[in-house]
Amino acid sequence: MIEPGNKLEMIYLDSNNQITQRTIKVLRANEDAILAYCYTKRQVRSFKVDNILSFLPKRLGA
Repeated sequence: MIEPGNKLEMIYLDSNNQITQRTIKVLRANEDAILAYCYTKRQVRSFKVDNILSFLPKRLGA
């Protein structure tokens, strides 16, 4: 389950149809989108749930 505070590694299809790998910290989530701090882009971003190809919890200390 994706909950606020979770840190995730995610494979995502971006708006340019490019597959990207992101490390995020979830701020808010619903059935359509996730609002999260993206460590890759160094800013808060919104991610469409339909564009998430896979995700895993980020290991503690990693």
